[in-house]
Amino acid sequence: MALKLPRTIRLDPSDTFVYSRAAEPGEWAVTGSFLFFGADVEALSGKERQAFRAGFLGVDSFGWSTLVVVTEASAEERAAVVEKLAEQLVARCGAPGLEAARPAAEEEVAFAQSLCDHPPNTLLALHRASEEPGVRETFRTLHRKVSRLDPATAFRVIEIDEENDPVEEVDIRALAGRDT
Repeated sequence: MALKLPRTIRLDPSDTFVYSRAAEPGEWAVTGSFLFFGADVEALSGKERQAFRAGFLGVDSFGWSTLVVVTEASAEERAAVVEKLAEQLVARCGAPGLEAARPAAEEEVAFAQSLCDHPPNTLLALHRASEEPGVRETFRTLHRKVSRLDPATAFRVIEIDEENDPVEEVDIRALAGRDT
């Protein structure tokens, strides 16, 4: 069985508006729920609340992404993700050192890996909610329509030769049945 991990993906620019810091497309990702441990979730508002509700955490930028895509990874890439996350836990979260941070990073990456039991290029979305006694996470998959998309990509680009194509004109008033 191939090793798979989630990578951030940006299908439109909305992440740059809804999060205070958006992850860059193509970053390895984890859920990032640990950033909300001990937080007063009810007091979160705006972009922080959106990150809580629907954000995956990009490991490199510590920015948020609404969607991730299941991606094949090598053992070396996985090890590098664990190491980078451990470094981030020290630099951004106050972990006392890499030795203390590595087991936590390993656990986060292992959980992210467990979410990727889907074919490559499957999109994953996350929803978090505050419930007693803690936080509940639910995940959903967004599958491509095989008849509309190429099998190896999240979306397909169609090249159009506008010089040789006839221009199509539509008379909206006629379609609406009006003569004005």
